[in-house]
Amino acid sequence: MGDILVGTASWTDKTLLESGWYPPEVKTAEQRLKHYASEFPLVEVDATYYAPPAERTVGYWRDRTPEGFTFNVKAFSLLTQHPTRPRALYKDLRDKVPDKKNVYLRDVPDEVVEEVWQRFLDALWPLHEAGKLTALLFQFPQWFPIGRQNKDYILEAKRRCDPMRICVEFRNKTWMSEENQEETLDFLTKYAVPYVSVDMPQGHTSSIPPVFAATTDLAVLRLHGHSDKWTSKNIYERFGYLYPDKELKELAPKVASLAENAGTTHVLFNNCYQDYAQRNAAQMAALLAELD
Repeated sequence: MGDILVGTASWTDKTLLESGWYPPEVKTAEQRLKHYASEFPLVEVDATYYAPPAERTVGYWRDRTPEGFTFNVKAFSLLTQHPTRPRALYKDLRDKVPDKKNVYLRDVPDEVVEEVWQRFLDALWPLHEAGKLTALLFQFPQWFPIGRQNKDYILEAKRRCDPMRICVEFRNKTWMSEENQEETLDFLTKYAVPYVSVDMPQGHTSSIPPVFAATTDLAVLRLHGHSDKWTSKNIYERFGYLYPDKELKELAPKVASLAENAGTTHVLFNNCYQDYAQRNAAQMAALLAELD
């Protein structure tokens, strides 16, 4: 069985800061990241989905974490074909896109797209160079179905990010339907793109079945909880789910089985409400240690 790293999809969520998970003396951004890194070996940065990071900020992430600590970074929304607020773009590019509430990749001039790709990746280079960036998470939207055009886009993203690695998560069920599941996993395996397995509510248009699969030496599992308010626009209603002991005990052997087919497995709790993710991540780490 390969290495298993367990962490969460945030360390700065406002409800986490209010939860009491951080000791009272931990008050600054630097102290919080250092404390988090003393508890877990892995974190996912989701803020980069909403706005590209500054290189200085990425330098702080690098410098405030110990050797051996690693990050997964979520790709900027424009690059995953999600709606993007023009004000989330770099200031000098905002007047070069349509003046509307949200823009999509198809709305943006090619030269602006090129600039966004380049600046986004350049900002992350210090983390990659330090050996602390494992993968860029490309979470694609519900309107991104299986097909040649979208497969080509995945390969384009892989090419653009090289030598940084990408991993992909789907929210359109066609990729992992019974008839397409083998095709999807074969495609990702052929081109050495890590598949992001998910544990999430079922029965929705964005639901992906809990198929735990490794398509490269890196396996990634994101746990979103089982909220009965998955369609809510309130993110805390969507992700505010605390996994009970019973569910974690059922999941742990599946994680261990996934890790048997990969050199490294990332397990990331995305049930980010109060300290739910941190509590569940610590519980999962303990269960996996017992199995090992």
